[in-house]
Amino acid sequence: MTTDTNAGKSTGMSAGAGTGTSAGAGTEASAGAGTGTRAGRSTDPGQDLSQETLTPGRHTRIEPGILYFGTPVVLLSTRNEDGSPNLAPMSSAFWLGWRCMLGLGSRSQTARNLLREREVVLNLPDDTLAGAVDALALTTGRDPVPEGKARRGYRYVGDKFGRAGLTPLASETVGPPRAAECPVAMEAVVEATHPLADDDPAQRGGITVFEVRVQRVLVHDAIRMAGTGHRIDPDKWRPLLMSFQELYGLGGRLRPSALASIPEDMYRGPDIARSRTAAGAAVRP
Repeated sequence: MTTDTNAGKSTGMSAGAGTGTSAGAGTEASAGAGTGTRAGRSTDPGQDLSQETLTPGRHTRIEPGILYFGTPVVLLSTRNEDGSPNLAPMSSAFWLGWRCMLGLGSRSQTARNLLREREVVLNLPDDTLAGAVDALALTTGRDPVPEGKARRGYRYVGDKFGRAGLTPLASETVGPPRAAECPVAMEAVVEATHPLADDDPAQRGGITVFEVRVQRVLVHDAIRMAGTGHRIDPDKWRPLLMSFQELYGLGGRLRPSALASIPEDMYRGPDIARSRTAAGAAVRP
C-alpha cells in the first residue's frame, strides 16, 4: 500500500524501512552448530538466493528492503492549511499507555499538518475496510506532487475521505474529523517530535517520529466487552494489519495469553485522567 505519509520506500507505509540493513545480521548463523540446535548460515550479501532450496528451521542471512513484520493500519486524519481534512494510511505506529509514536516522512502532507496544527485523529480500520484503505494507495495530499513521489506513481487527491468512501464526523477535542466507519478513533495532540536516523547524513531530516498524547478514545459498541465499562473485547476487535506491503486480518486466537492475566486497570496512567480535562474542539473558520 502506498500513502503520502512516509518516506523511504515505495509503499510509504514504513518510515525509514529499507534503509537499515540490520548490522550484524547473520552473526548467529554458526552459533549452536553441532550442539543439537538448528544451525544457521551466513551468506554473501550479493549472493543470489532466489533459486536455493529452503530448509525449514534454518536461519539464513538476508537483507529485506523493508522490515515490516506486521503492524496495525492507522488512518491519520489531519487538517490542511485551508481547513480541509487529509486522510492518510500508515502503520509505523506503536502505543505505550495513552501515548503513541508515529513515524512519518518529514516532507509528507500529514507531517506538515501535524507540525502546524499539532492535532490528529488515529482511526483504526478493521479487516472489513481493506478496500477503503487500499483506495488511498499512491495518493498524496501534496499539490504539486513532490518529485520523488511522482516518480513512484503518486497522484494528488484533495478529497481523501471521498476517495476512500469514508464519512467524516466532527471530533470532540480536536479539529480534524474522525472516520465514522472505523471502529476505533483516538483524538490526540502532538507533544514532541524526534528525528529518526539523525546520525546518518544521507537520511537526516527525512523521517520524523511524532509523539502524540491520546485525549479521547471513541469506539463502536460492537467491539466493547460486555459487562465492563472501558474494555475492548479482543475476540470482537479484528484489526487490519500490514505485513510486508500486504493487508491481513486476524485468524482465531491461537491460545490463552499469560500476559492477559494481568488486570488492565494496572496499566492505567496519568494521561487517562488528563484526558478528561481536554476542552472541546475550537470552532475555527
